[in-house]
Amino acid sequence: MTGSLLPPNVTALERAIEAATARMGDVPAPLRSLVDPDTCPLPLLPYLAWAVSIDAWSSDWPEPVKRARVRRAIEIQRRKGTASSVRAVVESFGGSVALREWWQLDPPGPPHTFTMAVELSGNDGAPATSAFADAVINEVRRTKPVRSHFTFTQGLRFTGATGLIAVARPVLFTRLQFDA
Repeated sequence: MTGSLLPPNVTALERAIEAATARMGDVPAPLRSLVDPDTCPLPLLPYLAWAVSIDAWSSDWPEPVKRARVRRAIEIQRRKGTASSVRAVVESFGGSVALREWWQLDPPGPPHTFTMAVELSGNDGAPATSAFADAVINEVRRTKPVRSHFTFTQGLRFTGATGLIAVARPVLFTRLQFDA
């Protein structure tokens, strides 16, 4: 065999194993696309989530939320225990949050507490159901500082537009003439 790395005293079994595995290098292994949350195939996304240490995962989440959770996972893990990590968790679920810590309230609240006003409007295709809100709350509990307690308020934002809609209805008038 040309190009063999085996020594001259190789057995027939070792040569057979080398021949069987010789083309393994030709098998495509798209590793870059497998570790990118935007290009990873959806069936493999839970494994990527596990690899970046996402604590909880639900198959019920819409695909954009799953990809956003994986995309923000390292940032959240780096800042775990801070207000910015709590904000990042809520944003990864497609929501927005107004977070105020105890010392920012007027009058100041009990030490080591914070209030959250979270808007889960169903962005990124995620319905703002109670189960979805519970998933956000549980992730905030895992990410917040351990000694802190929080108050969660869920808000809804509705957008709409008003406009004038006119409908034309053709009417046929006939003049009645009376002969007297």
